[in-house]
Amino acid sequence: MAIGVNKALAIAAAGAGAAIAARAFVRNRRMIHLDGRTVLITGGSRGLGLVLGREFAAQGARVALCARDADELGRARADLASRGAEVESFVCDVTDQEQVERLVGDVLERFGRIDVLVNNAGVIQVGPFEETTLADFEEAMLTHFWAPLYTALAVLPAMKRSGEGRIVNIASVGGKVAAPHLLPYSSSKFALIGFSEGLRAELLKDGVYVTTVAPGLMRTGSPIRATFKGQNEKEYAWFAIGDSIPGLSVSAEHAARRIVDAARHGDAEAIISLPAHLMAKANGLFPGLFADAMGVLNQLVFPAPGGIGQAKREGKDSRGLTPAWATFLSDRAAARNNEM
Repeated sequence: MAIGVNKALAIAAAGAGAAIAARAFVRNRRMIHLDGRTVLITGGSRGLGLVLGREFAAQGARVALCARDADELGRARADLASRGAEVESFVCDVTDQEQVERLVGDVLERFGRIDVLVNNAGVIQVGPFEETTLADFEEAMLTHFWAPLYTALAVLPAMKRSGEGRIVNIASVGGKVAAPHLLPYSSSKFALIGFSEGLRAELLKDGVYVTTVAPGLMRTGSPIRATFKGQNEKEYAWFAIGDSIPGLSVSAEHAARRIVDAARHGDAEAIISLPAHLMAKANGLFPGLFADAMGVLNQLVFPAPGGIGQAKREGKDSRGLTPAWATFLSDRAAARNNEM
């Protein structure tokens, strides 16, 4: 009996080793070097987009940043240029398809090619469903689903002509696990993950690799720019404090390194942070139980409707109940990443 068990364990170990070796071989064959490549990053003026710009530039890529705010873009461009990057910035609202098509044309005219597209632009709306409006869902879907579709459609002709390319869609673990008080965000990220995974299957034949990124909480500095409804100061407190706790959240720099590595290797997926991995696994194995647990959490922990109702307040205007020391790491990231 012992011999049989040992043999089975040896076979299992050999199989696991072979699988790991095969994955490493495939990843290395797909790997591209970024030196001299052109990377277009939407939502690149601040937060994770800016940190990704720094990481791509550090590996020799030429960086095109786009965002809606010209002043923010100017600061982001100066930040990358001061680090020796070849960088250009473009004002664009990626929820407008005509603007997206002009953006891609301008980037191609400036750099001659687009090797990597990073769909990073995002909005975060926090509050109970009772205070959420149809406009909130429309804004989230425009930003997280339609905008990545517009940019993909715009860059694909050039990528297909060159026979290679990378599209990186920054989704969220909130697109795998529906979290209370984030319904517009979560719904739109679920849509993005479905689109991203299906697009990868469609484009493999063209040498274009699509990577779906599902981060957990990241210390990018984004809470002060998120919008909050209902009891907005209480909503900000749970969101911002969680975003600042090491272990529960990861640094933007760590996330950016993982994302760039996944893009270079053409990985199908990158789930970032241990809590995000655990939540995705738990929800996949026990979806009904996990959903009910979220319901209990909503009743016991999350703020009830009320407060300012359906009105919106940015995080910077919702800090009244949150001590500065509790969000120190997130605030420091906000200052570093052009969120202030």
